[in-house]
Amino acid sequence: MENHKTIQQMQAEVDQYIGQFKEGYFSPLAMLARMSEELGELAREVNHYHGEKPKKATEEENTVEAELGDMLFVLICFANSLGIDLQSSHDRVMHKFTTRDKDRWTKKEEKMEGEGKDE
Repeated sequence: MENHKTIQQMQAEVDQYIGQFKEGYFSPLAMLARMSEELGELAREVNHYHGEKPKKATEEENTVEAELGDMLFVLICFANSLGIDLQSSHDRVMHKFTTRDKDRWTKKEEKMEGEGKDE
């Protein structure tokens, strides 16, 4: 059974989880350090599975998916701690990419009208 959540629901879920602890969210600087740590772990996994550095036999099995999940959790914590709505952030950046940067990349060829039809 799939459980699709909105960004707001994920932010609320993380906030509820963190809210049960007296310590609350880390400071922005500590959060950035935590995010850097998780990014390093993600880079290590990507290098193991898609790069030139295979895992040692003694290394714990982990996945890129798990590390991306850790990154997402820390990103949500960071946003929550600063009162940032990630949906609004996403919407602003998508607007930027679809307007200012709309011609920056080479678009895939669209099928020409009538292409592929027997003539």
